[in-house]
Amino acid sequence: MKEFDFYIVPTPIGNLGDITLRAIEVLKSVDIIACEDMRVTQKLLNHFSISTKCISYHKFNEKERLEKFVELLNEGKKIALVSDAGTPLFCDPGSILVEKLRKHNFSITALAGANAVATFLSQNAREGEDFFFSGFLPKSKSQIELILKKYKSTNIVFYESPNRLINTLEIIASCRESAKVSVGRELTKVFEEITTGTAQDIISHFEKNILKGEIVAMVYAEKSNLCDDDLSEKIEKLKNKNFSAKEISVILSELYGAGKNEVYKMVLENKD
Repeated sequence: MKEFDFYIVPTPIGNLGDITLRAIEVLKSVDIIACEDMRVTQKLLNHFSISTKCISYHKFNEKERLEKFVELLNEGKKIALVSDAGTPLFCDPGSILVEKLRKHNFSITALAGANAVATFLSQNAREGEDFFFSGFLPKSKSQIELILKKYKSTNIVFYESPNRLINTLEIIASCRESAKVSVGRELTKVFEEITTGTAQDIISHFEKNILKGEIVAMVYAEKSNLCDDDLSEKIEKLKNKNFSAKEISVILSELYGAGKNEVYKMVLENKD
């Protein structure tokens, strides 16, 4: 197996059995493991009899750690980066470190593995493959509403904490009352649960059930209120006004909730 200087290693999001054989091999072979919470990572390492030294690397010290990691790599050390759960750089520290190491021409690779977004989406039937991932939503109501309106024709996927979920669902209910919403919690764990309905349906559900665990949610895209013939007619009118395919897809998405990718594809298929 080819050796690299720096490894980005996903860890299980709940079920320890989801770790890959390669992840175990890498974590055993490197000299240093950079981790968010050493207590959390140590439990994982103990479970798989991995004795590699750990160094803390989190959002509060990531900038000051940069030179230390460059120094270690220049000494010939191999380093692996893990987060508490899932794939690093997904709402977790690591971006500025990877950027720094690439500028110094260190070899970097990322292992395939657990990711909450992919795990959640694979359980939710949806039209089309495009989605907008916002990470954790902003805290203010106005900023959340802006996202809900801006991406109403695209599936919006986001992480949320248990103590904020109800408030977020209330904002969704007030802004897009009829929107279909899906909420996944405790993915891959014993009490895994996927709940789908309107935002108000899900609020009612969690009023009767304990709300705990890591959460991934999705607000489904609004379906277009145009039939194909109407859509084709509007596309043709905009083309005659010399709008580009990209501009047409944005305009019809904003005005009628048509899918941007669907419109863009139709424009290209009907070129003169």
